[in-house]
Amino acid sequence: MNVLTTPRLFLTPLTRALMWRRMSAEGQAGFDAAVDGPAGKVTVHLPAEWPGDFLPMLPVLLDSGAEVVDSNFVAIERASLCAVGQLGTKGFPDRTGKVEIGYGLTPQAWGRGLATEAVGALLTSLGQRPDVRTVIAHTLHTNVESHRVLIKQNFERTAQAWDEEDGDLWVWTWRGLTTSHTGS
Repeated sequence: MNVLTTPRLFLTPLTRALMWRRMSAEGQAGFDAAVDGPAGKVTVHLPAEWPGDFLPMLPVLLDSGAEVVDSNFVAIERASLCAVGQLGTKGFPDRTGKVEIGYGLTPQAWGRGLATEAVGALLTSLGQRPDVRTVIAHTLHTNVESHRVLIKQNFERTAQAWDEEDGDLWVWTWRGLTTSHTGS
């Protein structure tokens, strides 16, 4: 899996080694780690807040045994070489080609357009995959900032859903795939 780049970020693949490193650093103020960057290995700082709400998923992903988690990335700010988020797919596309994405940024990165930039790079990558026909995302009804990110990336709110843990959710569908890609 390649490193994705945007003007202010690079998205490095989420690796088993990085997940182990984060799990062993529980309770620490953060740590530095070598990751793949656009021009080779670089050392980045991963703050204690990283990966936020995604942290409980790391043991599950580690149990999968994969060295690299398919289509999952660490968002790293290029100027500071600091991890500011996590994003990717929630599993593989289903038999119809539908895949769900998720994303989250550390609080110090909020309100700067970085989520929109990161999600755009992820969607560009997914849009090149022949096994992806539909991309969806779920948001809390109250998460207006996340709604804005999805609207800027050409998602439309298409349904409501319920989650045992999160409650009422909006379902968003990406309208960015071309008709030649989807066969429509």
